[in-house]
Amino acid sequence: MIYRLLFRLVLTRLDPERAHGMAAGLLGALPARPLRRLLGPRDPALRVEALGRVFPSPLGVAAGVDKDATWFEGLGAIGFGFVEIGTITAQAQPGNPRPRIERFAQARALLNWMGFPNGGADAVAVRLTGPRSTIVGVNVGKSKAAPVEDAAADYRASVRRLAAHADYLALNVSSPNTPGLRSLQAADALDALVEGVQEELGALGLRVPLLVKIAPDLADAEIDAVADLAVRRGLDGLIAINTTTDRGPLVSTLRAPGEPGGISGAPVAARSLEILRRLRARVGDQLVLVSVGGIGDGEDAWERLQAGATLVQAYTGLVYGGPLWAWRANRVLASRRRAAV
Repeated sequence: MIYRLLFRLVLTRLDPERAHGMAAGLLGALPARPLRRLLGPRDPALRVEALGRVFPSPLGVAAGVDKDATWFEGLGAIGFGFVEIGTITAQAQPGNPRPRIERFAQARALLNWMGFPNGGADAVAVRLTGPRSTIVGVNVGKSKAAPVEDAAADYRASVRRLAAHADYLALNVSSPNTPGLRSLQAADALDALVEGVQEELGALGLRVPLLVKIAPDLADAEIDAVADLAVRRGLDGLIAINTTTDRGPLVSTLRAPGEPGGISGAPVAARSLEILRRLRARVGDQLVLVSVGGIGDGEDAWERLQAGATLVQAYTGLVYGGPLWAWRANRVLASRRRAAV
């Protein structure tokens, strides 16, 4: 209730990106160890073995929250079992001009057209060097300056710098806010990209779990094609889904119809669940499936796990739920798991 009041009276008066930065600064300044003892996931019922790791909770932070690997330890300390940082690009880039996030509080949704703002793979690799307490996935995407035809080389440059520091790698080919990026989901283009990244990992002598993040706006046949490719190429998993370009009834005051931007939160929940079920039916137990999109509380997370997700991720749910959101969701998940045994 305190956070809801704070959100309504204070945070809604701030630019969303500024509020995000304030949260990052505050959580990053707090000592992570005592915070983790208080709020971190410790219940054995929550543990999940996947991707060669033991996750203390299946509930993770989606890419987009910690874009530059500056506060993943704080996020892990408040209850998340893992954090996917990024999207990181080979070249540092400022992203699109501000403002670039819009809230739709009544719909529990966000519209963003960030454009991958980050300090680049070299800077992020430095921040990931050394011991850490949180499982960190690294989400990489195409630099805006890199032509689509050079995408494989651009992704390989990021992987070359970051793979040694990643608990898993996620190839983002599905953001609607980088020109040409979604064309990489086409079967031939994705096949070439995955092959190139796998070759890079082989040259580095590293075995890092590799996943691909897909869009909700693909047709069912395209989703099946991506799933088949993932199995054929020996990928470790798929992350479903990214934001959607379909705004539905939401009317933006900042973006004209047809301008780039992706909706996240409650409006994508049904499509996210539908795609999860389709993927699990298609791939069986051959891939780890990470479900993201419209997970608003612990019950939503439990529904995704029951529908075939190995892990789940949240972004917009955290924005509207506040710093105790993961702790509350973990209590629900632990209770549900014990009841299901």
